[in-house]
Amino acid sequence: MSKIGRRFAMVVVFLLALPAAAFAQIGLSISVNLAPPELPVYEQPPIPGPGYLWVPGYWYWSDDAQDYYWVPGTWVPAPQPGFLWTPGYWGFEGGVFLWHVGYWGPHVGFYGGVNYGYGYGGSGFEGGYWQNGQLFYNRSVVNISNTTVINNVYNKTVVNTITINKVSYNGGPNGVQARPTPAEQSYAQERHLPPTQVQLQHIQAARGNPSLQARANNGHPSVAATARPGAFSGPGVIAARGAPAHPEAPPAHPLPPAHPLPPAVHAPVEHPPSPAPPAPRPPPPPPPRPAPAPEERRPPPPPPAVRPAPAPEERRPPPRPERPPERE
Repeated sequence: MSKIGRRFAMVVVFLLALPAAAFAQIGLSISVNLAPPELPVYEQPPIPGPGYLWVPGYWYWSDDAQDYYWVPGTWVPAPQPGFLWTPGYWGFEGGVFLWHVGYWGPHVGFYGGVNYGYGYGGSGFEGGYWQNGQLFYNRSVVNISNTTVINNVYNKTVVNTITINKVSYNGGPNGVQARPTPAEQSYAQERHLPPTQVQLQHIQAARGNPSLQARANNGHPSVAATARPGAFSGPGVIAARGAPAHPEAPPAHPLPPAHPLPPAVHAPVEHPPSPAPPAPRPPPPPPPRPAPAPEERRPPPPPPAVRPAPAPEERRPPPRPERPPERE
């Protein structure tokens, strides 16, 4: 894990274990050399129930992706009665952009003059107030569509005296030029509570969604706002204006750095070596020869007939020699 990625994980664990009283005494921030994108334009989902407060969406930084990613706006239960949410903001300070963490407190403090909308017009909060442990909502600012569940509503027209734009940071040549008022400075000294565990889980879910990276959505996230924290699909999910209907699937390979260094002028172009020709394939084996048909076995010829042996010739006795006549 990279340095800032480890820092983010440590911040999350630290905030979960941090006592509320100690949070007001510290400042946790991340510094980036790249300006955050403009704020997207989106509609606010209806409030899910009483006791919820709107936490506007904002751009946050991922060192692992080397890119900003959008943390969708969502409705969050207040950690305790009487506390309101002060959004975090990016401020250009000392040549870098520093993130100022948001917090819960009895008053809404300074959030850089950034116009997050829906009651956060750059200073204070016009979306509602606490009275006798109950939240009253301004229907002229926030989306209260179900009055049968939420009866503590009123209508108050808000006159915005701040220039309406989509700039997402304070200071610098192109940022919002706003400074905290004396009242906002005093609010910074009050007792504060850190982002709740539900908010931190919402941030981690957004960080793990590649479609929310600025490089992937060109500043128009398909999940710009949700009715409940961490719910990035289904009813109550609102896309930013100009976002694609179906976000593209994340690439299978890691993305290149957000801002690679430009190539050197007249640098020779390196061509990859030509691939070696493929090795010749061996000829296919000849088809198997059919087995010869068995030869027809003929019966052996019959043995030659045995001729009977010739009868032995009758041997006649030789003739007797004639006796000469007797002389007288």
